[in-house]
Amino acid sequence: MRKLSYLLLFTYLFLSGCSSDEDLSNLKANGGAVYGGTFRFKSSEKISTLLPVSSSSIYTQRVASQLFETLLTLDPESEKIIPGLAESYSVNNDATLFTFKIRKGVFFHEDECFEGETKELTANDVKNTLDFACSKTVNNEVYWMLINVIKGAKKNYEKSQKGKISKGVSGIKVVNKNTLTIELEYPFVGFDKLLVHRSLGVFPKEAYDKYGSEIGKHPVGTGPFMLDEWEDEKISLKRNSNYWKKDEFGNKLPFISGIDVTYAKDKKNELISFRNREIDLVLQIPAEEIDNVIGSLEDAQAGKNVKHKIDSKASLSTAYYGFATSTVPFNDINIRKAFNLAINRESLINNWMQGDGYPCLNGFVPEMGDYNDKKVNGHLFDVLKAKEMLAKAGYPNGKGFPKISLYVNTKEGSIVHKLATGVLKQIKENLNIDIPILLCSIEERDKAILDGRAKIWRGGWIADYPDPENFLNLFYSKNIGYNSAISNPFKYKSISFDNTFEMAMKEANPIKRMTYFQQCDQQIIDEAVIMPLYHSDFMTMINNRVKNFHTNSSEIIDCSRIFIREKK
Repeated sequence: MRKLSYLLLFTYLFLSGCSSDEDLSNLKANGGAVYGGTFRFKSSEKISTLLPVSSSSIYTQRVASQLFETLLTLDPESEKIIPGLAESYSVNNDATLFTFKIRKGVFFHEDECFEGETKELTANDVKNTLDFACSKTVNNEVYWMLINVIKGAKKNYEKSQKGKISKGVSGIKVVNKNTLTIELEYPFVGFDKLLVHRSLGVFPKEAYDKYGSEIGKHPVGTGPFMLDEWEDEKISLKRNSNYWKKDEFGNKLPFISGIDVTYAKDKKNELISFRNREIDLVLQIPAEEIDNVIGSLEDAQAGKNVKHKIDSKASLSTAYYGFATSTVPFNDINIRKAFNLAINRESLINNWMQGDGYPCLNGFVPEMGDYNDKKVNGHLFDVLKAKEMLAKAGYPNGKGFPKISLYVNTKEGSIVHKLATGVLKQIKENLNIDIPILLCSIEERDKAILDGRAKIWRGGWIADYPDPENFLNLFYSKNIGYNSAISNPFKYKSISFDNTFEMAMKEANPIKRMTYFQQCDQQIIDEAVIMPLYHSDFMTMINNRVKNFHTNSSEIIDCSRIFIREKK
C-alpha cells in the first residue's frame, strides 16, 4: 500500500511538472499521441508585445501565432491556402468581392475583458480586427498592407489619424453573425493570400476596450494556447482547453500542456541549453556551430548526447542591407550601385558564413511557386566599375565620403555580425570607405530608421505567404507617407515601379502576373534600392522527445499538433 502511495505521489508530481495548471492525465489520444508536457525554446530577440497587428518581427510572431488565428492559413506541406477561422470563402468573377463564412463554435480565451468568462467568435469580431488594422493607432504596424486595397480603408485610416471616430471600413460588411464580405478598390486575385498574414490574427474589441494601449501585454485570441505568465526573462503559455480544432484521429488539440519561451544571449548559449536538455528546439543552426551541436565522439559513445533530429526547409527569406534613398549619401544611385558592385556575395557566404546561405545572384525575391527568380539579373562583382561609380558620385577613392554607421540588430560574434564585418572589409578594400558597425536591437534599429539617423542598416524579410507581392510591396511608394520602419523604409519613389506593381496586383493571368513582378524585381536591382545579400534555409534541431514537429518556409512553428513522449 505504501509503495502504491509513493507511486501515485510520483505520478502526480510528474504530471504537475509537465503541465501548467491543467491535469491531462485522464485524456487519452488515438494514433500514438499523448497529452501533457511543456515545450521549451529560446528567442534571440526580446518580445515586448503579443498583439498581432503590433507583431512585425518573426521572433514575436512565433509566439503570438500560438495565441491568435487568422481567417485563412497555409498548409505547411503544400503551402496552399486552407480554411482557418473562416470555414469557407468565395470570390466574385472580377476578384473585387470576397465572402467569408465564419466558423461556428470557436471561442475566445477566458479573460477579464469578458468578466472571467469567454464568448463565441462572430463576423463582428473579424470586422473589428480588420477595422483596427486599417486605422492609425499606436499599436498598429500593418495598416500599409490594407489601406490601399480595401474599399474605404484609406478613409478610415485618415479619420483615425485625425482623432475622429469612424464607423469602420465601408468595404468590410457584416452580413450576419457568421458571414462577412470584403470589397476591394480594384481586382486583386491574391487578396486571400494576404489574409493569412500572421499580423491579422483576430482579437475581440472587448480586450481593446479594457486594456487600451496595454493590450499587447494582455493577449486574448482563439488559438491553441493562452498566456499563463509573462516575466522579464520568460513567457509561459498554457493549453487552451476550449480550443476548437481536432486532428485527423479526432483528438482534441493541443496535446502539450504549455510552452516556455526564454531568451538566448547568443547562439552558443542556445546550443548549450539544448545539450543540457533545458530547451527542446534550436532555431537556425549556423554551420560553424555544428560541432557544438553534435558533441564529441566520446560523448556519443557514452550516450551523453541529446538524441535529436535536424530538419531543413528552403526559407522564403532574403537578408539585405537597406539604404535611406532620399538622403545623403544614398540618394545618389551611383553610390548605391558602387556598394552593390564592390561586394563579392559568393565569397562572403563561403568565407564569413561557412556556406550557410545562398548568395543573392538574381533578384530580391527568392524563387517560389510559379515565380522564377532566374529571369532577374542580379548585381555582378566588379570592383573597377564600382570605383568608377563612386568617382562619378564625387568621392574618388572614397575621399570625402560622409561618416555613417551600419546598424545591425544582432549580438557581437554572431553569424550576422561576422557577415557585416566581411561586407565592410570588402567595402574598405574596394572603395576605401570606413564604415563602423553599430550593434543594436530591432527596436533601436527601427527608431534610427524612422528618425533618419540610419543611412544603411541590416534588414531581412520572411514572406508571410508564398507570393512575390509580399516582398515587392516593401518598395511601393504609396506606403511612404505612413512613416513605417517596415514598409518602404527606404523612401524609394518610382512611378514606373508603382505602375508595374499595380498591374501585377490586378492581373488575373498567373503568367502575366509573374512577369510584372519580375519586372518590378529587376527595377529594384537596376536602381540598387538595397543590397540583397543572401537567401537561406530554415534549419532546426529538435529533441527526439518532441514528436510531430514540422517546419515551414515562413519560419513559423505550429505547436498545436506536437506531443511529447518521454523515454521510459
